[in-house]
Amino acid sequence: MSFISVPRLNWYGRGELKLSLPVRWQVEISNMAGYGKPALKPEDIRAALDEPIGTKPLSELARGKKEVVILFDDMSRITRSAEVSSEPVIRTIVEALSVWVAGIVMPAGALVTAEGSAGVEDKNIRFVCALGCHGPLTRNDFIKKLGEETLARFPVYNHNLFGNCVYVGKTTTYATEVYVNEEVMDCDLKIAIGMVVPHPMSGFGGGGKMILPGVCSFATIQQNHHKAYRDMALLKRKMGVGVFDKNPLRFDIEEAATLAGLDFVVNCLVNEWGEPVKLFAGALKPAYAEAVKEAKLHYLTPGIRNNDIVISNTFIKANEAFLGSNIAYPSVSCNGGDVVIIANAIEGMVVHYLLGPWGKASFGPEHQTPRVPPNVKCVIVYNEYPDLAGRGWFSNSEKFVFTDKWSEVLKILEADYPSSAKVAVFPNAEIQYVK
Repeated sequence: MSFISVPRLNWYGRGELKLSLPVRWQVEISNMAGYGKPALKPEDIRAALDEPIGTKPLSELARGKKEVVILFDDMSRITRSAEVSSEPVIRTIVEALSVWVAGIVMPAGALVTAEGSAGVEDKNIRFVCALGCHGPLTRNDFIKKLGEETLARFPVYNHNLFGNCVYVGKTTTYATEVYVNEEVMDCDLKIAIGMVVPHPMSGFGGGGKMILPGVCSFATIQQNHHKAYRDMALLKRKMGVGVFDKNPLRFDIEEAATLAGLDFVVNCLVNEWGEPVKLFAGALKPAYAEAVKEAKLHYLTPGIRNNDIVISNTFIKANEAFLGSNIAYPSVSCNGGDVVIIANAIEGMVVHYLLGPWGKASFGPEHQTPRVPPNVKCVIVYNEYPDLAGRGWFSNSEKFVFTDKWSEVLKILEADYPSSAKVAVFPNAEIQYVK
C-alpha cells in the first residue's frame, strides 16, 4: 500500500488524515495554486487595515459614530479568530475604534494616539454572527471564532432570520425586498469580517454576502435564492463556481449590502489549512473586487480529466461536504468512474433552514436535488463520524454509498479496479475550482 495525507478537522485540533491506496494505482495530488502560501503575520494584517481599499481607515470612519457592529461568518467558514486569523484583525479593529478617557487608553494596550482616537467605547460595540439560514452558534463556537477575550469584553449575538428584521429597500436586479437584522441597522458603523472562497452560485463568497444572506430575514433570503436558482438554469455561463463578473446573484447581493449601509469589509484568502494568506480591507465593492481578482488565481486548480477514481477531501467547509462534488464529477472519465467524498465533520452536515433536510422526505422550501452525472458509477461518502440525517444533503440516488470505514471504501474501489486505476486527489475540494 501507498499513502496519501489530507487535512482534517478544521475546528477540532486540525491535523492530517492518512489514507492507504494500492501501490498499483496511479495517484496524482491536485492542489489549488495557493495551497502552500504562508499565513499572514500580525504586522501584515495591521498594514492591510491601515491602508484600506477605496475608503478611509477605520479610525477615521469611526469618528463621531455612536454604535458599531462587527459581523463575522459562522462555523461553516474557517475564518478563525481564536487561532490565526481574525483575533489579530479584531484586536486591530478595536484599537482603531478605541477612545481616550482621562488620559488613559481604553482598552488597555490599545495603540491609537489621542489624535487618532475614534471615540467609540466598548459598551457601544457588539458582534453579530452572519448566519444566513444556518443554525445558531453556541458560546463554545463563538470562542473558536472570536477568542475568550472578545467574549469577555463585548456582547456577541446570533442573527435571527425569523424575526427582528427591518425593511431597508428593494433591489433592482431581482426586486428582492431586503429586511435586515434590526440590531445591525441600529448601528451607524457596520464592519464585516469574512473569507473569500469559490461559491457554487455567487462565484465567490465574502463581500456583500455578509449582509445577504448573512443578516437578512428568511423571506429576503428565499426571494434572492429562488430567482438565483432560476438563473442557474438559464444563465449557466454567468453563474457558478468562480464566475463573478456578470453574475446577477452577486449584483443582487451587493445591492442589498449597499441598502443596508455596509461600511467596511475585511476579506481574507486562505491556504490549504484555512490560514489567512492575504487580507483585503476597505469599501465593499473595490475591496471585494480586489479580493476576487486574486482569488481567481489563488484557488485555481489544474484540470485533471478522465480519472477512474476521484477523491475529494473537504476541510475548509467540512460540514458542507456535498460541495466536494463540484470539482469531482467533471474530473471523472467519460467512460465511467467512481468518486469518494471525504466528509469528516464532527458537528454533522450544516443546518440550513432554506435548503437542508428536515426529515426523511422533508426539506427546506428551496431544496435542490443534486444530480449525479451518468458517467459517475458510484459516489462513496466517507465520514468517520456517522451522520444519517446529514445524508439528506446528498442525492438519494442508488449510486451513493455511505461508510465510516476506509477499509470499506477500498473494498468497493478495488472491486471496480482490481489492477490499475488513474486516481486524482483534491485535498481542498470544496474550495478548489477549474476553469
